[in-house]
Amino acid sequence: MTNVEKEILELIKTKRSIFPASYQNKTIEKALIEEILACADQAPNHKLTEPWRFVVFTDKGLDRLANELASQYESTTTPDTYLEKKSKSIQKKVLQSGAVIAICLHESGKIPRWEEIAAVASAVQNMSIAASALGIGSYWSSTALINNLSSFLKLENNESCIGLFYMGYHDDDRKYGKRNPLESKVRWEG
Repeated sequence: MTNVEKEILELIKTKRSIFPASYQNKTIEKALIEEILACADQAPNHKLTEPWRFVVFTDKGLDRLANELASQYESTTTPDTYLEKKSKSIQKKVLQSGAVIAICLHESGKIPRWEEIAAVASAVQNMSIAASALGIGSYWSSTALINNLSSFLKLENNESCIGLFYMGYHDDDRKYGKRNPLESKVRWEG
């Protein structure tokens, strides 16, 4: 095994979700975001439907997204359960990020929905690995607030938001995740 191969395997094994509380106040260059998205665009997809769509929020776009999410929280929460602290926390998470990418599903109608979702998930995994390789932390959030973002994101009828991909530079060390033994999840035949 070559050193490059070992590095790639180690990167995959040690890539972890890094949350906005750990992000540094540092801009992510557009060229790096484009590189991360180029990696997403190479994900496998049945019948080449390329069902992923992305809306990238940086700079002032982060302010708009933070305000929209807070507004969605307020409008979908009953007055007796609404918490100003939670609204501020939702905004803070966005504003601590170097970029947030809305992960959107474009359904072609050519294949089952689950296959389109699986392809988008593969694209996001590519984004996550690429970001980690570039020293950028990330995580995929699937808050219920995404269900009301179609108009804000200018999505078409066959599109939906299935998550938000938060990104930011950080100082956290790479480490292996806590997992049950692989043997408990694999059966060999043959």
